[in-house]
Amino acid sequence: MRRCAWPLLRLPARAGLVPRHGGAAAARLRPVAAASSSSSAGGDGSSRAPDTSLFVPVPLKPVGDAAEEDVGAELTRPLDKGEVLKNLNKFYKRKEIQRLGAENGLDARLFHQAFISFRKYIMESSSVSADLHIILNDICCGAGKVCLLGHVDDLFPFFLRHAKQIFPMLDCMDDLRKISDLRLPPNWYPDARAIQRKIIFHAGPTNSGKTYHAIQRFLSAKSGIYCGPLKLLAHEIFQKSNDANVPCDLVTGEERVYANEDARQAPHIACTIEMCSTNTPYEVAVIDEIQMIRDPARGWAWTRALLGLCAEEIHVCGEAAAIDLVTELMYTTGEEVEVRNYKRLTPLTVLDDALESLDNLQPGDCIVCFSKNDIYSVSRQIEARGLECAVIYGSLPPGTKLEQAKKFNDPDDPCKILVATDAIGMGLNLCIKRIIFNSIVKPTINEKGEKEIDSITTSQALQIAGRAGRYGSSFKQGEVTTMHRDDLVQLKEILSEPVRPVKAAGLHPTPEQIEMFAYHLPDATLSNLIDIFVSLSQVDGLYFVCNIDDFKFLADMIQHIPLNLRSRYVFCTAPLNRKEPFVCTTLLK
Repeated sequence: MRRCAWPLLRLPARAGLVPRHGGAAAARLRPVAAASSSSSAGGDGSSRAPDTSLFVPVPLKPVGDAAEEDVGAELTRPLDKGEVLKNLNKFYKRKEIQRLGAENGLDARLFHQAFISFRKYIMESSSVSADLHIILNDICCGAGKVCLLGHVDDLFPFFLRHAKQIFPMLDCMDDLRKISDLRLPPNWYPDARAIQRKIIFHAGPTNSGKTYHAIQRFLSAKSGIYCGPLKLLAHEIFQKSNDANVPCDLVTGEERVYANEDARQAPHIACTIEMCSTNTPYEVAVIDEIQMIRDPARGWAWTRALLGLCAEEIHVCGEAAAIDLVTELMYTTGEEVEVRNYKRLTPLTVLDDALESLDNLQPGDCIVCFSKNDIYSVSRQIEARGLECAVIYGSLPPGTKLEQAKKFNDPDDPCKILVATDAIGMGLNLCIKRIIFNSIVKPTINEKGEKEIDSITTSQALQIAGRAGRYGSSFKQGEVTTMHRDDLVQLKEILSEPVRPVKAAGLHPTPEQIEMFAYHLPDATLSNLIDIFVSLSQVDGLYFVCNIDDFKFLADMIQHIPLNLRSRYVFCTAPLNRKEPFVCTTLLK
């Protein structure tokens, strides 16, 4: 295997990227645009040609006057730079030379850039290597004569050598393509492939008891791991396990809490899904909210857990929309899927009337907003009416969320109204009677990392609406409506539509793959390595490459800290919100 330095990358600047902290070589590497399922797909099995517009040649300085003696001139004569220029231009125009260049990986763009650099190097150098000098002299002396001493085609070996100096990826492209081939993800986890795992899919809507049954099996096992999308969910299972006298550790991107006072690892672990280990054997694993395997930013973590966890039993919980995809993925591993379907435990009714005014609020109401500005506006209007309200949104610290939830749930507390974002969709047990959508449009980030405003999906609407009428609460029935009359008709249409099947699972380069890339590209930063990997990656129809902006943001943020590559990778997979400066600062410390 050969090593090479990667050529420079030229791309438009993108908002949200922080300055590189690496050396000069690293600073010249610019980020590739965020990956999407379409831009990274290679489902036909063919080798995708690299986008050479991303590559900027590494500059080579011409030889100065005092660099070395001009041996070529001593053996022949000094070069006539005017004649040299004429013959170099003839060389460039030769169709045979362009064809030879293409055969050696130089498309029209790279060929042109390599020639410009080659010509500049020769014309501005006080001397060139003796062998090149002799060839140039023979070509110039033989030009126009019947018996040619040399031909411009004789320059090709020197041109190709120069091209590989400024585009060193030409010598290791095949190796890089092999490493970035993502068409067989099950093979990344040999430990999991060495055992025959039992996959049980608990499928059902919110408030159907699917996760409860999976957790009961988790608690009864000799060892187990719970993988959830939120710190709150992991913390809830951590508390529930230890309260049931089942020692359980908590592992998130921000902390590790041991159940044992002597810091011995407990046989059970509750973690955010990015932090799960694919090397530790367990009797039972629980993967919660499996439909998030399609998430454009975090879906890779569910794919990794599903394919890689070394557990005798894997209990997968989530929407029925993910059954077909999970079954197909498990077919590629030779494992069967047992599906257990659940129905909602309490009825959910879509009301015929919108709320229309905050004067019509009742105890147990929850107003769902999709922006902090709306949260603040609605909560102020409620308080202006002399009512107390709890407030919950995504960037609140977990402890604060739990305090607000406890306040709202307490029957003796005067706070009977909740104002929240869709953060209530998972992770909190709330005694809600009626869900009221303040709006049914939500800002989202598309596959290209761009912000869009669109109506909520059926899956999102059901996830949020399903929080009303929780089983075991004082409300035996859930209700859902909207703040505005015009939105109610559209909400009914959204809720009546079938949930779109989950079509593909997210992928992300593994630490082993990035380490192999780093062997070939030792001067690249982790952020650059990820960019390069994604630009060359190939996937089949069951997968897509996740958006890597958050990973790259953290990689850039910790670039100046002396860490080995694998440690950097682990820190960058932490599920942190990069819009929270305090959390990012905590990671740095």
